[in-house]
Amino acid sequence: MILGLSLLQFTFLHVFLSIVGIGAGVFIVFGLITSRRLRILTDLFMVTNVLTDVTGFMFPNDKLTPGIVVGFLSTIALIVALLALYIKKLQGSSRGAYGVSVCIAFYLNVFVLFAQLFAKVAVLKALAPTPSSPAFLITQAIVLVIFIVITVSAFKKFHPA
Repeated sequence: MILGLSLLQFTFLHVFLSIVGIGAGVFIVFGLITSRRLRILTDLFMVTNVLTDVTGFMFPNDKLTPGIVVGFLSTIALIVALLALYIKKLQGSSRGAYGVSVCIAFYLNVFVLFAQLFAKVAVLKALAPTPSSPAFLITQAIVLVIFIVITVSAFKKFHPA
């Protein structure tokens, strides 16, 4: 039991938070690229992604896993974004730090989404039975390139009023 939930219930909660965070992230990145600050969706993105990281750390583990490493990196990116947004108010260099860190946190969530899809969906698992399989690596490389383009664009174009 974790937080009074069975492991299955807790896993569903963690996945739900992650999916809501990814959904909000789509809109937040659109806002970055169009130089709009979508306040409610930004708050939703921040809360759900922080809670995704926190719940991810609560799963029982005896060793350092790739998920813990990704969660740690995501937490760092979210801390930078939160500081830039709520403490520095997007002034000066914090604007760029915010855009980049939001995109990194969003990318890491999408990275895990694809890793989980390849691990859990039978058709995808057949295409890529291991994380070193070409189909998995090509998919993740395409996702990475897309996020690099998005991040550069967000960095250049995000200038909120």
